[in-house]
Amino acid sequence: DISYLKQKLDAGADYVTTQLFYDNKHYFSFVDQCRTQGIQAPVVPGLKILKSVRQLQTIPKAFFCDFPDELVQEIMASPEHVVDIGIEHATQQAIGLLEGGAPCIHFYIMNDADSVVKIASKLQKLL
Repeated sequence: DISYLKQKLDAGADYVTTQLFYDNKHYFSFVDQCRTQGIQAPVVPGLKILKSVRQLQTIPKAFFCDFPDELVQEIMASPEHVVDIGIEHATQQAIGLLEGGAPCIHFYIMNDADSVVKIASKLQKLL
């Protein structure tokens, strides 16, 4: 996949946006792999905020990603608070990514702009 990505960048792309993920170690590993292959373009992390318990099943099937066990356990222990848990998880992810050197954050909104506005407000106060 990284060789195809490099071809796209060599053809004129200016930056990379990742697929959604829920564990920042995947982003930092991907960036390291890109740099090892000579890709120096900015790599923008893509985040999707969880807003339903059902997404714990549908997102991995559709996007071939996984969730940290701690996140799943927290949601299953308090499913009625999944929206708040999702917003807090994405906020902490964004903080970790930005502090770790990510150039910015891309949110896959999918009809959920309100949650992104809440996160952006928190980030503005924290960073």
